[in-house]
Amino acid sequence: MTVAELLARISSAEITEWAAYEEIAGPLGPARGDIQTALVASTIANANRGKGPKAKIKDFLLTWDRRPQTWQEQLAIVKQLHARMTRKKGGDDDGETR
Repeated sequence: MTVAELLARISSAEITEWAAYEEIAGPLGPARGDIQTALVASTIANANRGKGPKAKIKDFLLTWDRRPQTWQEQLAIVKQLHARMTRKKGGDDDGETR
């Protein structure tokens, strides 16, 4: 279906609502890649395990956040990532980038 065909059948407001719902609930549709990947990962883990407990699909399944992050939480994450990427070799961090 083209974008024009889609917009003839559904409003942009409804598309926006579905996009927001997907952000909260995770991917829509029957072919969720995260479930398929978790199945493959658990199969490989179980085929290569020793005598330990069997891995379950849920052990490898992504957990979707049910609550969007605030801008303050996002800013704190960006600051942490920036600090890690700009840290000088030798462990001395004065905040300067190279």
